[in-house]
Amino acid sequence: MHIIEMENELKSSSINEDILRYAKRWGFSDSYLGRIWNLNPYEIYDYRKKYNIYPVYKMIDTCASEFKAYVPYFYSTYETENESIRSDRKKIVVLGSGPIRIGQGVEFDYTTVHAIWGIEEAGYEAIIINCNPETVSTDYTVSDKLYFEPLTFEDVMNIINLEKPEGVVVALGGQTAINLASKLDKVGVKIFGSSSHSIDLAEDRELFEKAMEEINIPMPKGYGVFSLDEAVKAAKEIGYPVLVRPSFVLGGRMMHIVYDEKILKAKVKEALAFDNEHPILVDKYVLGQECEVDAISDGENVFIPGIMEHIERTGVHSGDSMSVYPPYSLSEHAKQTIVDYTIKIGLKLNMIGLFNIQFIVDKKDNVSIIEVNPRSSRTVPFLAKSTNIPVANIATKVMLGAKLKDLGYVGLAPRRKRWYVKTPTFSFTKITGLDVVLSPEMKSTGEAIGYDDSLNRALYKSLKASGTRVANYGTILATIANTDKEAALPLIKRFYDLGFNIEATSGTAKFLKSHGIKTRIRKKLSEGSEEILDSIKAGYVTYVLNTSSEGEGSVSNDGKIIRRAAIDNNVAVFTCLDTVKVLLDVLEDITMKISVINEE
Repeated sequence: MHIIEMENELKSSSINEDILRYAKRWGFSDSYLGRIWNLNPYEIYDYRKKYNIYPVYKMIDTCASEFKAYVPYFYSTYETENESIRSDRKKIVVLGSGPIRIGQGVEFDYTTVHAIWGIEEAGYEAIIINCNPETVSTDYTVSDKLYFEPLTFEDVMNIINLEKPEGVVVALGGQTAINLASKLDKVGVKIFGSSSHSIDLAEDRELFEKAMEEINIPMPKGYGVFSLDEAVKAAKEIGYPVLVRPSFVLGGRMMHIVYDEKILKAKVKEALAFDNEHPILVDKYVLGQECEVDAISDGENVFIPGIMEHIERTGVHSGDSMSVYPPYSLSEHAKQTIVDYTIKIGLKLNMIGLFNIQFIVDKKDNVSIIEVNPRSSRTVPFLAKSTNIPVANIATKVMLGAKLKDLGYVGLAPRRKRWYVKTPTFSFTKITGLDVVLSPEMKSTGEAIGYDDSLNRALYKSLKASGTRVANYGTILATIANTDKEAALPLIKRFYDLGFNIEATSGTAKFLKSHGIKTRIRKKLSEGSEEILDSIKAGYVTYVLNTSSEGEGSVSNDGKIIRRAAIDNNVAVFTCLDTVKVLLDVLEDITMKISVINEE
């Protein structure tokens, strides 16, 4: 009630020093005050500068006042005494990743911490701003100073005004941090690494397309739109299916593969409600082999630690895809094209430090670009561990002015002999109501790595480490969309040949039987039967194979209930046939080895 009364009081007052100080002391943010007084946050910030209204910083007491202790761990408050003492050393601020939610990996914490170590190695005082207590970067022993503050323009600028650093590193904390780059640049804060202009070149659709045309790099046709009518017109011109997503987001948030105009309108309305300042991207959806690189540029040379190939094809978010280093199926031509394109893009966009590129390789071996992220990506820790190259450390040194040639890193690094596989982990059992269908929107909450001299053994280790139940016997329950039946047939036949029992809903069962696969028919839930759920709950089913033909917007209710029942009963669910193929490669390898041992 007090806050509401205060808001009414502010609305009836004009801005002055007393009222502004009063509002700040009671927790009103610059952006909210801007809305009340019809000003933008920068104007409120200027008023605060004029009146010298800044918070002070209190030290978190880790000893409950029993002992005197200096802990460089601070939080802001609009009080009087400041406990954060500024040193005379040159200092650099690193922005962390902020709160972690599904769709934003904690992997950005890895790059943040490595950046801090690199800054300290270079002789600077390293200061971190982050507000997630579940990260290593918010351990106050990691950096010289830790500010436990939200990653907003206002809170970051308050710290910059106090500490007066040489500049800020934004490219290692994910999208939350990179989104602050233009705002900080606007008020004259030095950005270490890629400039605000370079970030805009990668993130702004029109600027990016123009840049790619100038260096002759192909990409799927697409448009940036600001209205529903523009989106409908763009989709008609491009042709369905299309990929729809807001720009300047992480984790494929609100990204959808859309197959018709009805679903398009629903998804675009949702995206416009989420963000009407930036364009909604409508791109042609291209089915192909997806792969990606994390690279480092110093503006003169580009270093590529390695190329990663995804198991799942385009349409599954890279964070939810199984990823293999080095690539297992790409031709030499495709790999060389990826290297050439990466170097061209890094230099054209004048990237300084880390950047990530995702590619599509189609059936004709043509390579086109999906997107460029002008920052570290969630694959950096995987790539660093797989290649044994300190990727984030090198990138930090480059952002501080070092040259790749002097550091000894230029071009594509030699591939390692072993195979490394990244498998996502999910928390579906802990989150009720979340559908398990893999889509362009990220749903994984972590990842595991498996490595071995054999690709199949590396895949097996990775699947096991991620918590996937891997068994080479039992029963398969298949409910396959009509558009996927031909592709699924050889995979189900391989399960059958391994000795699995096959169960399926009527349409899938009829199709499998017509191709010589003995199949038990299970009635659909929509037919009033619970036998599928009973079979899953009784523990008879080893794997559920379930695909839908109309994109995630039209997934049937039957499928959702079956997938949820499987998750709740610890049964592995596969909604992507590419992942099923990998599982079969592993199962056949295991079965063959067991057969050899038994024969011996």
